Formats: sequence, structure tokens, C-alpha cells
Amino acid sequence: MKEGFTKEDEKLAEVLQRAGLPRNVARTLVYMKKRDEVKSIEIEKNTDLRQPEVSIAMKYLREKGWITKRDIKKEGKGRPVHGYRLAKPFPKIIAEIEKDLEGEIKKIEKLIKELESLA
Repeated sequence: MKEGFTKEDEKLAEVLQRAGLPRNVARTLVYMKKRDEVKSIEIEKNTDLRQPEVSIAMKYLREKGWITKRDIKKEGKGRPVHGYRLAKPFPKIIAEIEKDLEGEIKKIEKLIKELESLA
């Protein structure tokens, strides 16, 4: 376990994965939960994710509207540096995940009723 990623964070990330989030997204989201702004290198170091996994997670989170990205000015050459922060409070993100799960439950219930009526 890395600095900044507690046992509680591990548990939350596992639950988010069981709720359907990819591992890299779940770990990134949990890491960002308690921080104002983070750089991808911080996420890599503290979540046991590699750079490509963090990049994919950031793309997913941005598409969902859960994070924002800010360009950070940097001296010299090399990769650009970006700062990321949650675009909405963590409880609202959890509420969206719950709503998606409830939608899945309704789809499954409808499918079960359809199967029962045709059997």
C-alpha cells in the first residue's frame, strides 16, 4: 500500500470496481477524493497504476464530467503537466454511480419479466 492510499481507500476502490468502474478509474477517483488538485505523476506513485492506466482513467473521468483538467506552466521541454480536480463533490459522483446501478437493476428486472412471460 502506498502513502496516501489507506486501507479504507482500498476498500472503497474495490466496491467501486464491483459497481462496474474499471480498476484504474476506481483507484484514481478514490485518490482524488480527498485532494484539491493532483498531477498524474502523484496518482501513479500513490495508486500502483502505470502512466498509461492513469491517462485512460483521466479520459474516462473527464468524459463522465467528474474531473476537470488544467494546464500547468512548466520550465523546459518534456511532457506537458496537467492538474486535475474533481468537477463535483464526491457524494454527487457516488449518487450518479448509484443511479446507473439502479438503471441496470431495472433492465434486469424487465428482462426477467420478459423471460417469464415467454417461458
